[in-house]
Amino acid sequence: MKKETKTVVYDDKLRMEAYRFEGIVQPFPNHFHEYYVIGFVEDGQRVLFCKNKEYSIEKGNVILFNPGDNHACVQSDDGTFDYRGFNISKGMMLDLAEEVTGIRELPGFSKNVIYDEEIACYLRTLHEMVMNGTSDFGKEENLLFLISALIQNYGQPFESCVLACRQEIEKACEFIRQHLNERIDLDQICRYAGLSKSTLLRAFAKSKGVTPYRYLETMRINEAKALLGKGMQPIEVAMQTGFSDQSHLTNYFNRFIGLAPGVYRDIFFDKNRNEE
Repeated sequence: MKKETKTVVYDDKLRMEAYRFEGIVQPFPNHFHEYYVIGFVEDGQRVLFCKNKEYSIEKGNVILFNPGDNHACVQSDDGTFDYRGFNISKGMMLDLAEEVTGIRELPGFSKNVIYDEEIACYLRTLHEMVMNGTSDFGKEENLLFLISALIQNYGQPFESCVLACRQEIEKACEFIRQHLNERIDLDQICRYAGLSKSTLLRAFAKSKGVTPYRYLETMRINEAKALLGKGMQPIEVAMQTGFSDQSHLTNYFNRFIGLAPGVYRDIFFDKNRNEE
């Protein structure tokens, strides 16, 4: 079986993460990100679950996730999975969208899985430039071509990609965000949101695509990423983000991100120090 390798870099010029996973067999549980994901399947076959739909993805597919799109995936054969992609923050996407459209408005991707040779070409070329540390303006040029083609062919206003959420569900999310580093339970969330347990669970899953507990897990991982990027040690991060200990954090970080917290810290803390 092909040896598993995971490479992640941060491009200072483009202000975004690029990563390459090869020989992967690891499944990823249902979760979401607060940033855009643009990925390309190099090899292998997987079943992707996204926003209550099931997709068979294979070599040549481009994957598009808006912030908040819940998704999970698992290997569908005995082989391995090769994948490359970009993580782009909302702030960076806002700047890119304004650059290519003249309108400062977040785009939303209308499809999560596409087969588009033009977009795949821009994506792979740009990704190789970033991974190789290319510094000329051709890298930025390819990024703008990529985003322009995506918005032109698959774009719509971001708000139309987000399901309308009831006020009670937003209150539940607010409570979870405010108490990330504490031990909270379903009773507390329900009291704050003003819903019964059964109603909360049904409405939350329908609105967010994940359960309240998975939302809590994901928000804790997002906060952990931010703290690790600032140079905080994993054991301290675990204490500040509600994990019982460092091994608890490591287990969840590997499941959701595909990297150990220490590896992620070394990559992004070094990047931040180099900027100083």
